[in-house]
Amino acid sequence: MLKTLIGFVALAATTGAAAQAPDMGRFAMGPVFDSYGSTAEVAATMPIPEGATFRVAMDTAKQAERGENSTLIGAARLINMHTKAGLPVDATKVAVVVHGTATLDLLNEEAYAARFDGAENPNTVLIAALTDHGVRIIVCGQSAAAQGVDETSDLLPGVEVALSAMTGHALLQADGYTLNPF
Repeated sequence: MLKTLIGFVALAATTGAAAQAPDMGRFAMGPVFDSYGSTAEVAATMPIPEGATFRVAMDTAKQAERGENSTLIGAARLINMHTKAGLPVDATKVAVVVHGTATLDLLNEEAYAARFDGAENPNTVLIAALTDHGVRIIVCGQSAAAQGVDETSDLLPGVEVALSAMTGHALLQADGYTLNPF
């Protein structure tokens, strides 16, 4: 009886996991970022009003386990998604406030290699693409200090330094940015 119950639970867990696997077949890159931020076209029933503009602040505090930081990819996705939906490319302004261990995702090649056994920072190309498009990458100065990051020499080009993540978010909110909740 116990073996049958354990087998049923294992089968149910396996079946449930397979049923919940994401279907990425409808997703494609672009039109702004060709290597980051894939999106799907959807028949939205909540229309975006003509002339709408977005100023969105995103927040990340945990260093990527491997590869690019998912919040940075999310910034590219947000811009790709709105542009694909018909908004002018400059109608979506994005800022990413980085603190905690995610600060290490912003290290330049020399500082990253020194910390991670000669490894290359997998976020370098993504951050360059984002900042070239006008996305603001803002690091918490307090987190930089706590992580032993020299904010004048260890960060990638284009990364801004705020007194703190709290300060960065407050200034962005005063400038009309809304905080993306995820």
